[in-house]
Amino acid sequence: MSARTINGTDELKSLVGEHLGYSPYVEITQEQVNLFADATGDHQWIHVDIEKANAGPFGGPIAHGYLTLSLGPVLYPQVVSITGYSMGVNYGCNKVRFPAPV
Repeated sequence: MSARTINGTDELKSLVGEHLGYSPYVEITQEQVNLFADATGDHQWIHVDIEKANAGPFGGPIAHGYLTLSLGPVLYPQVVSITGYSMGVNYGCNKVRFPAPV
């Protein structure tokens, strides 16, 4: 799968609200979940206690919502390539929701 090329600011602005494509699937491992828990201090059992999570409402441990969101910089360039820029910064997110467990 090749990334869609977006040429500059005007084209990028014209795509606000548009679906840009899909990245390949990424497997999130328990080790990644545990490292994220250590980095953020969020050791809630649904993420890191495998035995308790297996008996919990999701049938096993789930990834932190913000862990999935933080994969954006890895996945984004697999979907789009933007020309006319040397770098970008994360300005923030609006209306982020986590509708399903990962």
